[in-house]
Amino acid sequence: MPVVNMASSRLGKLIPNVSREKVLEMLPFAGLDIEGVDEHGIRVEYNPNRPDFSTDFGIVRAIRGLLEIELGTPRLKLAKKSGHSILVTSHVKKVRPVIVALVARGGRLEDETIKQLIAMQEDLHNGIGRRRRKASIGLHDLDSVSFPLTYTAVSDDYAFTPLGESFHQTIAQILRETETGRQYGNLVRGSDRYPLLIDKNDTVLSLPPVINGDSTRVGSKTRNLLVEVTGTDKKASDDVLAIIAMTLADAGFGIGTVTIVGGRKKIETPALEPTEIVADAKYLNQVMGMDLGSNQIIRCLRKSRLDAVARGNRIVCMVPRYRTDISHPVDVAEEVALGYGIYNLKPTFPPAATAGQKSLLTNHLSAVRETLGGHGMIESLGFSLTSRQIQYESFDRSSENALQVEGPKSAEHQILRDSLIPSLLFALSRNVHEEYPQRLFEIGKTFHGGGDIHESWNIAAAVAHVDASYTEILSILQSLLRSCFGKAMKAKAAQSPFFISGRSAEIVVDETSVGAVGEIAPAALANMKLRVPVAAFEIDLSKMLHDKGQIA
Repeated sequence: MPVVNMASSRLGKLIPNVSREKVLEMLPFAGLDIEGVDEHGIRVEYNPNRPDFSTDFGIVRAIRGLLEIELGTPRLKLAKKSGHSILVTSHVKKVRPVIVALVARGGRLEDETIKQLIAMQEDLHNGIGRRRRKASIGLHDLDSVSFPLTYTAVSDDYAFTPLGESFHQTIAQILRETETGRQYGNLVRGSDRYPLLIDKNDTVLSLPPVINGDSTRVGSKTRNLLVEVTGTDKKASDDVLAIIAMTLADAGFGIGTVTIVGGRKKIETPALEPTEIVADAKYLNQVMGMDLGSNQIIRCLRKSRLDAVARGNRIVCMVPRYRTDISHPVDVAEEVALGYGIYNLKPTFPPAATAGQKSLLTNHLSAVRETLGGHGMIESLGFSLTSRQIQYESFDRSSENALQVEGPKSAEHQILRDSLIPSLLFALSRNVHEEYPQRLFEIGKTFHGGGDIHESWNIAAAVAHVDASYTEILSILQSLLRSCFGKAMKAKAAQSPFFISGRSAEIVVDETSVGAVGEIAPAALANMKLRVPVAAFEIDLSKMLHDKGQIA
């Protein structure tokens, strides 16, 4: 998860009259993890669903509420109709159609503030922005910009000086020769036009989502900022800009709007109007296991930096625009609990005097983990939702019976997996820079269509190193079956899209086929960008235990 550095030298300014020890005490109760503490500061890990925590400004904002230094929604006075505008041409609408912006005046960019803004920019790119595909951010020195701006699309022979360079380069050169061009150029390729933001003097501000121009670079002497967010998703872009607006306001800037002009349509950005979520007070108490009155609930929400009013038995919560994580009454219940203070919650015994015990399945899985750990293997935890490319295309497998999510939010979470082996190979592909040998295993559910839809518990393991072989992985499998299930196995020659022909087998236990074992095919290794041989197995635990009533 992303990490924020909270410098000790800044804490006294951001939250005066509160000791560092008190801040440390409150951080976990704001839903934050402390990764490390030293004389220079505190390293705080935050959940990506709270992008407003991507700077120390956002974290301090929450702490001030929990300590009742400030209550309710932070006030941000927005200077509307500042006279600044961006004209959006029809050329760019098919390439990267969305742009929103703000101006920020009168602040001071200390070195640590610049570091915080850069770190926030990258976290927002990777989170809400989905690695800049949905939204990307450009920060510019406002005093170097001449309005009005034009957001348009140009051919790849257009030249300008990119950030950090001292000479002109064409867009084609930037995409081919610069690090950011190679990394993000794929987001704008596939068209003969490329998005570009220029001012009235033809000064290039940015080639989104790849790189800014050098003429508007931000430094410690910058006092006024222009922030533009471009993307393919309007909501994501608005979310990103709202978080930046609140952060810059906390940093001492005055925030002003920018008018986006597209044809006859004009909009003022940033969009900072709060949303209302109505929750029944009884529901909130039920979720939390508490018995709070409406006034107590409102007080708790104000400590969580949210405004709220009571209307009969209902609580109307006004959610500020930068709180992108709140979308349902259950989220409101969580904020009430945080405002109440997790440290104030008292554990109670359940009304029924019953004792629990581990299920047979849990006992088997614990034994599997212990056995594979004894073979030097590390457990991997993959997602049940994965991409069609990872699950099928990398292995030239048919996806005819794939269980697909209706209206997926991203290609990375498109289908339910029917095998664990692709997840293990994907994990290995993300760790090619680590030392070999690498040995991973995973225990998880797989999902199968084609007629009746059913799910099963599977166990998969993979070894990756220069000498990985069928013999090695087979010995691990035999040890696992013997130690955890008291079973012997037979290996019957069989073909599989995962494995090399002639170096794979079907796993048979008690005359039932329960899985497959073998060496991963070279084409699959190449598709996953793996540079060493990999051997793997996967067994269907449900087939081994279901008949004995050990799996529900």
